[in-house]
Amino acid sequence: MDKHVIEALGKARVTVQDGKVVDVEESKIEYCPLFHKHRGIEKLTPEEIKKNIEFRIDDFGMCTKDRVLRLKDFLSFGISEILSTLLDENIIDCVVMVCEGCGTVLVTESELAQGVGGRVSGLVETSPIPELIEQFLPNHVLDEENASIDQVEGFRLAIENGYKNIAVTLCNPEDGVILRELENEYDDVNVYLFGVHSTGLSTEEAELVFDLYDVVTGCASKPIREVGAERALCSVGTSIPIFAASEKGKEFVELRLDKIGGPKKKTGNSRHPEPLI
Repeated sequence: MDKHVIEALGKARVTVQDGKVVDVEESKIEYCPLFHKHRGIEKLTPEEIKKNIEFRIDDFGMCTKDRVLRLKDFLSFGISEILSTLLDENIIDCVVMVCEGCGTVLVTESELAQGVGGRVSGLVETSPIPELIEQFLPNHVLDEENASIDQVEGFRLAIENGYKNIAVTLCNPEDGVILRELENEYDDVNVYLFGVHSTGLSTEEAELVFDLYDVVTGCASKPIREVGAERALCSVGTSIPIFAASEKGKEFVELRLDKIGGPKKKTGNSRHPEPLI
């Protein structure tokens, strides 16, 4: 039996076993503009969340051996899109990401970064799915036996593989502290930190994010928005803003904007997640 636990759609904890949704907890927010826009969901109830996860399982095999891992660039804007662009432009060598059925992985292809990161976020726990693990390069899955999630160890694996310019996606700012310390141990290694799944961070954690990270998504986080309004070097988007927290982050954001032809025109619907937490 395989088991996968995801915090999705307003950080509701969802458990999928053997391709079936077996448990859905209450969401911490009631409204998400992204899911309203793309899936017509006006309120994040357990019933709507279950339907959405079941749709993803049917549509691209989420949490199953049939998972479609690669996704083409649709010229949208988000963390996975920025990372895909950086891989395309050879600015980074790899991304340390998290994929269901694999745990922490090293990604070197732009379409793989988009497919892994753009479709599933907030993976809390997963178990091995051999058919997915074998789609990654040798020694690019941190723990094939257990599919463990450990971004710091993923960074060490990237160095072991000879990568020098390494991006890492993070939910936990404390991992950022460790990674910045590790970066200082290597003269020829650069680490770029990308904050994902930021809903629920405290103000202190949000300050730490802007001390350490390069780019972070606002998700439904009130502290990230408040700290970002004061400290971000630039931001893109209003409903779910992406903040550049460093000079490098600003370069990365601007590079992605250039690739998609600049910021999209505002539609007038800039409703935020409700409530922000």
